[in-house]
Amino acid sequence: MRLALFGQAAFGRDALTALREAGEQLVGVSAPVGATDERPDTLAAAAEEAGIPVLDTRALREPEPLGAFRAWEPELLVFAFVTEIVRPEVLAVPSLGAIQYHPSLLPRHRGRSAMNWAIAAGEATTGLTVFWVDEGIDTGPVLLQREVPIGVDDTVGSIYFEQLYPEGIEALVEAVGLVREGRAPREPQDEALATYEPPMGRLHSAIDWSRPARGLYDHLRGCDPQPGARALLGETEIALFGGALREAAHRTRPGTVLRTTEEGAAEIAVIGGVLTVTRAQRSGEPKQPASELLSPGDRLGRAPAG
Repeated sequence: MRLALFGQAAFGRDALTALREAGEQLVGVSAPVGATDERPDTLAAAAEEAGIPVLDTRALREPEPLGAFRAWEPELLVFAFVTEIVRPEVLAVPSLGAIQYHPSLLPRHRGRSAMNWAIAAGEATTGLTVFWVDEGIDTGPVLLQREVPIGVDDTVGSIYFEQLYPEGIEALVEAVGLVREGRAPREPQDEALATYEPPMGRLHSAIDWSRPARGLYDHLRGCDPQPGARALLGETEIALFGGALREAAHRTRPGTVLRTTEEGAAEIAVIGGVLTVTRAQRSGEPKQPASELLSPGDRLGRAPAG
């Protein structure tokens, strides 16, 4: 079966490696070739090193690259990590269609920030889905799913790199094998259970210090490592990351820094508990130990939504 892999970065590279190790036939790769940071995309570089043709995903909007893609004669498209919108004329090329990895248990948490919203909502489980691509946003029939637990201190970073990343690579390889063998399911998604959330960004990342401790901590975890949970220190906007939560009774105003630790963390009063954050960041600066930006007695406010 002739495969074309669409993706980018380390996840795309590792999907390429895993598919090749499984003996699958890769006839081409589509990735962001024109990197803006002057470094080649990791997937594109790995494909070129392996002698696999590469096309720029964005360039497939033009007739000549689209013709080159058709010449690969792919039977199946595999979407590993794709941020560009792939047009219908591309999806129409492979005889077997296209399958895509998504880091949630569809139809719940459609959209590009699925992991953020699952954690921010305080959910105890999430998972991954490989589904058949249609013209909707994460709406196609389900091929396979895997459930994973969300620990009480998990962040988007930990749940992705420790669970959804490695299991996602394995799931893509398994899904391709099912398609090749003619055993791949097409289970329609239940629209009654569907949710869609917008990308987690500035509009959603401001900390509301009036929230109870657990909900506030879930929100911080859902913003870590991106976009960061935002707060105001005086007139300066900062982002907070990492940490832990413990229940505690106190009369201190929520958002007040109680103490800093020798390890560089800062403890902040919240309703019904104490929030420990390990790192903080001013806009445009690197992340640093929270104690370098916060001092006992500082009062944090709510950052503007926009």
